[in-house]
Amino acid sequence: MIGIRAYGAYVPQYRVSISDIAEAWKKNGDEIQMSLGILQKSVPGIDEDAVTLAIEAAGSALSISNIDPQAIEALFVGSESHPYAVNPTSTIVGEFLGIGHNYLASDLEFACKAGTAGVQAILGLVASGQIISGLAIGTDTAQSKPHDALEYTSASAAAAFLLGKDDPKSTPLLASVTSYTSYSSDTPDFWRRDGMRFPSHAGRFTGEPAYFAHVMGAALHLFEKAQCKSSDFDYCVFHMPNAKFPRDVARRLGFTKEQLAPSLVIDDIGNPYSASSLLGLVAVLDEAKPNEKIFMVSYGSGAGSDAFIFETTEEILKFQEKRKHHSVLYKVMLQNTANISYTEYLKHTHKI
Repeated sequence: MIGIRAYGAYVPQYRVSISDIAEAWKKNGDEIQMSLGILQKSVPGIDEDAVTLAIEAAGSALSISNIDPQAIEALFVGSESHPYAVNPTSTIVGEFLGIGHNYLASDLEFACKAGTAGVQAILGLVASGQIISGLAIGTDTAQSKPHDALEYTSASAAAAFLLGKDDPKSTPLLASVTSYTSYSSDTPDFWRRDGMRFPSHAGRFTGEPAYFAHVMGAALHLFEKAQCKSSDFDYCVFHMPNAKFPRDVARRLGFTKEQLAPSLVIDDIGNPYSASSLLGLVAVLDEAKPNEKIFMVSYGSGAGSDAFIFETTEEILKFQEKRKHHSVLYKVMLQNTANISYTEYLKHTHKI
């Protein structure tokens, strides 16, 4: 069996309300909140970036699990907001985590599914016997141009997963990965050319031919591959560009509101791009019981989706208790927040 040996997450404490963003541009905040389905979004501290967020998330996973960082043989960091165009995020993160030198490091980019692409790559390396364990991280201080539609949802967070083979004597699995697949095409609904600071998008085009076609394509293919259906699962997780899309795609695939609700981090913090679906998985794992099944599908513009099936083990309860003791449960991270104005938000994201 291969799967999740440890996980961690980090959400910055700062929040800016959707109504404050709308007011700055003389827009109707109530209408925008109703359209997007969110009230606020997470904002990085003025000294935070995708690297620091990744270190916080991964450090949490490693410290709670008591896993020796030098046992990690691969580190993949997926992000749309790598601080350097040339200079890897992954090696900086690895250095601060104390991983050592004998590991494969790589930065990944595929819009909002860069983190799950890292999960798949590490699962493949583990399954092939090339490595015993690896760390996959999705992290973003999401980019958006002022006065653009993306500005209302682009958030900041990171999620990290230590993946490997089951080892009952040292680090037994919290959840096994029983099957996974991907669905990809050349559908450029969102892009950022070299040298441009902010991304562009194709507006409504991002819905049906982009998000829904790929998420449903990956989901239906995994249903067929694993010979399963929506009612076989206790939870589902989907990429969350806004509050409506995951709810709509879950309904189309036959999932209930109860199966989806625990994963909806979009309602709390907005869309942290590469961390979105992975953070939704963290929220689910924080409350899942043993022997429960989780269905997850990410999405990245350009476009593609990765789909996974996880099944929790008895060890999940022990790990949840450790996370509770260290006050790093997802719901606990939402309790100590600080609201900032739109002007302060612009300073935090270095736009002014």
